[in-house]
Amino acid sequence: MIDNHAFSPSATRRILLLGGTSEASAMARALAEAGAEAVFSYAGRTASPIAQPLPMRVGGFGGVEGLSRYIQEQGITHVVDATHPFAARMSTHAVVACAQTGAALAALERQPWAPQQGDDWRIVPDLDTAVKALPDDPARVFLAIGRQNLALFAGQPHHYLLRLVDPAPQPLANATVVVDRGPFGVEGDLALLREHAITHIVAKNAGGSGASAKLDAARQLGLPVILIDRPFVPPRLVYGGVGEVMDWLHGSVPEERGV
Repeated sequence: MIDNHAFSPSATRRILLLGGTSEASAMARALAEAGAEAVFSYAGRTASPIAQPLPMRVGGFGGVEGLSRYIQEQGITHVVDATHPFAARMSTHAVVACAQTGAALAALERQPWAPQQGDDWRIVPDLDTAVKALPDDPARVFLAIGRQNLALFAGQPHHYLLRLVDPAPQPLANATVVVDRGPFGVEGDLALLREHAITHIVAKNAGGSGASAKLDAARQLGLPVILIDRPFVPPRLVYGGVGEVMDWLHGSVPEERGV
């Protein structure tokens, strides 16, 4: 069978895949199966990242300047941004660096979650507003925002439930930590919320299916969800599926490189 997405040995494309999501892992598999010359980049925030079928680099680039330098030194012609929807700084750096170097850029981005009948969502623009949206009286909060911004919720009267990929120190004195890696199921999240007598959920609108079970569980239990809206990222080409990105990689021609 002919693979319509296979790259010929003479193809001049060299691809930088900015990863960290399940979509990035699917993109990596597609690139590897197509014989693409590509490298997978992790931010390095997870102690045990999932192995990928592509050469990997771990760690930051050093801002826009460092990313631009890497693109030029490595001969990168195409960048696929499959980072988390809340990795706005990295995504913004990718937009600027690709504009500076002439590398082609496309984002592989999951659709945000949308409310369904029975949901009790309070949509807020940012983390600071999420802190203020919690009640004044003590509550039991499932704080599903990762570990990077937990300190913003310190000093509040609430007990927090944290579900983290890695066991690591965290700044909240009154918290219970569950170490687990998704995807998660509705029955498991129902049991988790009941076990810890959760009254509120705070989450980022990450979209996708791997972490949506908590929203389904909250709907069944009638729990309020404080949902943080996605941050701003400069305009860029965005696709919703791996196949679309592969088609783009085959059809796009990188611009002449900037200085």
